[in-house]
Amino acid sequence: MRDEHRKQREDAAIRLSIPPRLIVVPATAFMVGCAIGMVRGGRNASLRFLAENAHRPPTTVQGWYFYKKTKNYKVMWGALKGAGREAVKVTALAGSYVGVEEGLERAGWGTGKHVGAAVGTAVIFSIVCEWNGWVLLRDTEGKRIDRLPMNVSRRAIVLGAMVGLGMSGLEWGRSRPVDRIL
Repeated sequence: MRDEHRKQREDAAIRLSIPPRLIVVPATAFMVGCAIGMVRGGRNASLRFLAENAHRPPTTVQGWYFYKKTKNYKVMWGALKGAGREAVKVTALAGSYVGVEEGLERAGWGTGKHVGAAVGTAVIFSIVCEWNGWVLLRDTEGKRIDRLPMNVSRRAIVLGAMVGLGMSGLEWGRSRPVDRIL
């Protein structure tokens, strides 16, 4: 009686099958984005601190101690902020790639899923940059360009198609036996 009840509960349980790449790729992208953001954010914070304090260098040993201590705190805070910013961006791009790829595979377009995912991610990136006003580019005078120019969008889509074709080629090569390739 007890075994029957346990079997009924197991049959009624909801089971989710999440492909591993939906977890691994965004998690890896998060770590890479954190690393990139820490380096960029720390460097920018360091240069900003040096520029803001160049007109008043410390003159005593105690002054230098507090100057370096304050600079280190500012650099660490800038690195953490940069890590968060870049991690969100890179994770969103990787998540959109994997999401589009999984959607295409479930829709039955398994053969073109890599190209479709790469081009789809490039299109999403172009639309988000246009809509959100991310500062990605600056003109020759240093003014920010809020709109993503059409030639940059076109370049991103072509690069996405090339990356997708490369991924498809790698998957094709992986599925072939070694003796047939050579």
